[in-house]
Amino acid sequence: MNVTVIIQQHKKICELVNQKKIKQSFDIIEGMLAYASSGALRDEFEDIKMTYRNILKYTIEGVVDPERKKIYNKCMQDLLRLADRLKQDILARYSGWYTYSVRRADKIEDEMRGITLANSIDDLAFKSELDKVLVSADITSSDPESDLFLMRKRLTGNIFNHLWLSDYYGEAEKGLTEIIRQPDRFQWHEQALFVSAITLSSLRVWDPEKVKILALFYSDGISNVSERAIVGLVLSLYQHNERLSLYNDLMEIVYTLAEQPYFRDRCLMIVLQVIRSRETERLSKRMNEEIIPKVAKMQPRIDEKLDLDAILGEETGEGPNPDWSDMFKESEEIFRTMEELAKLQMEGSDVYMSAFASLKNFTFFKEFRNWFTPFYPDHEAVDLLYKDEILGPEINELAEALFKTPFICNSDKFSLILNLRNLPAAQKSMMQKVFKMELEGLEQMKYDNELTDPHSAFKTSITQYIHDLYRFYKLSDFRNEVDDLFRGRLDIYNSFFFRSTCSSDESDAALADYFFNKDFYDDALSLYLSMLRAKPDDAQLNEKAAYCYQQQGHYEEALEYYRTANIINPKPWTLKKSGLCLRRLDRTAEALDCYIQAGEMDNEDLHTTLMTAHCYLDLHDYESAIKNYFRIEYSDPGNNKVIRPIAWCYLATGRFDESARYFDKIGESKLTSHDRINIGHLELCRGNKQKAAGNYMVAIATGNMNIETFISVIRDDSEILVNNGVNPEDLPLIVDYVLMSLNR
Repeated sequence: MNVTVIIQQHKKICELVNQKKIKQSFDIIEGMLAYASSGALRDEFEDIKMTYRNILKYTIEGVVDPERKKIYNKCMQDLLRLADRLKQDILARYSGWYTYSVRRADKIEDEMRGITLANSIDDLAFKSELDKVLVSADITSSDPESDLFLMRKRLTGNIFNHLWLSDYYGEAEKGLTEIIRQPDRFQWHEQALFVSAITLSSLRVWDPEKVKILALFYSDGISNVSERAIVGLVLSLYQHNERLSLYNDLMEIVYTLAEQPYFRDRCLMIVLQVIRSRETERLSKRMNEEIIPKVAKMQPRIDEKLDLDAILGEETGEGPNPDWSDMFKESEEIFRTMEELAKLQMEGSDVYMSAFASLKNFTFFKEFRNWFTPFYPDHEAVDLLYKDEILGPEINELAEALFKTPFICNSDKFSLILNLRNLPAAQKSMMQKVFKMELEGLEQMKYDNELTDPHSAFKTSITQYIHDLYRFYKLSDFRNEVDDLFRGRLDIYNSFFFRSTCSSDESDAALADYFFNKDFYDDALSLYLSMLRAKPDDAQLNEKAAYCYQQQGHYEEALEYYRTANIINPKPWTLKKSGLCLRRLDRTAEALDCYIQAGEMDNEDLHTTLMTAHCYLDLHDYESAIKNYFRIEYSDPGNNKVIRPIAWCYLATGRFDESARYFDKIGESKLTSHDRINIGHLELCRGNKQKAAGNYMVAIATGNMNIETFISVIRDDSEILVNNGVNPEDLPLIVDYVLMSLNR
């Protein structure tokens, strides 16, 4: 059975139900049921069909039923739930995925024990074991060889798997999460891990109970747990956006959360941070293809200057490292790039993905839950370094500094710790010194950040967690078993829950401008258009919407909004942008009119003058073009680029001496292939065929112009040549002469 087909069919069923095309969804389910292992699924399907037939029957008969809408919604809920269960049943049977192998193994273990973990929650024996592990004189013990540690590790692993792999949460799971939420029973990093399990389960199979539990964990307000819970909540509501209108009770909980202080602001932070993940691939590519190769060429000087300061963020409040200007004084481009990366890092962009991608092959990452394990100084991976002769004596300071650094996510912190064991002795010693110096600086930075931004700790936590999720979906061995959260548009801001609870004029404007500044024009446009429905007479919104359309190549739509903006508040800028769009649409005469109007409003703007000249040139009004080009030459005498169009206009109007004088101004060393062609044209018009052919040959011989381009240029310029006295019958002969001469 092709599991890809099953996944696609499941998505199609969800789409059809959302569109209220119930009959079509029935047809697809019929086909999927042939591969199901459980006959109970077919029985449920028949019950749903019978309920739906009754709804149709009573509707056609005109029976008034005040409960019809409620029954109809319940029918859709049941149908979607059946589709989810059917998908899971078939994948468990045919996919061969790790997810289902773990579930089978746990089921076999439960059968051998004679009771499941969920059912044993209320069992006295289980409670006795739980109390023994959790209510201990030393529950924070991290000795990886102690019986208590091993028992606790096994227990947390079992709980994680159960929460992750349970498709639906009943009373047993609710009871389990109530125990987990008690801070005297589980440590914060264990609670955070369990919240990730609930999130993964919610993303895998929709169940409103999971979302309600995430809401409880968020409301508990436990640091580093609450942040994960709200991220899971937002992602789950976004992933299952189309279903939310069927669950009024769940949305009431979300509305209540929205009334809590900071909830809306925090959702907005999550939206922005998720959107930033779009830049990660681009940043990684840039690091690997541009920055790292350039920096590598600067060895060995860079070895004397660079340590881990950039990673640990020593100068977070003071701007770029002052040492950079010396180190990169021979490479200003790299210096500017490093400043840019530092700024992106401060914003929360994932600049380290490429650096740590190769450090995910440790055995540690073969364990599924370790991709979501929070880093903390007492973790067993850190404990292993106590045995290291160099790192052991000061491992506490090293782990504490790494724990507190805000710029590296949990997954990468583990990668760094695991890799330390493989470093040469000299590098280990260097790392110790660097981390020791960083610890004090990080404490001060944390204090300063919390003074200036009360949301600083929250931002750091959600940023690290979203980076952890990104690495799981992009790098883990398990990534093919999950729908990649980071593959689509990630337009959480357009989702039902966000628009219902978090959207406001201020948040929409902030989001739109963020997208605009990051060149995410499609996202910005959707928000600007939404805002325009409420404020159609806002000139700036019309301008921004037009610019978004323009950047995506939709010039007709851009023109519509530029015109509206210009009616509301005429500006040279708006007219010039309209002119640009019209030129792209080959409506040059209309474009010229826009540039003339812009010039009348601001006759000092050389760009408007230049574009006016270009339009005249395109319209073959060479005299008017020359006048405008002259204005630029006069106002900006150092601008050599204006020389070429002036020389061309003189050539086109038959003023050959003036044309030659301007071509001479370019200078022999700066002549391009097109300059050579134009000089060849000039000589041809003067009757110097030999000199013309010589220039044509040089243009091709330089290697910047191929033969096809040369032939097309001659064809395009033939009208001007003929108008200036060149015999049209000579042109194909001259072309052949040039080509045959080159062959010799």
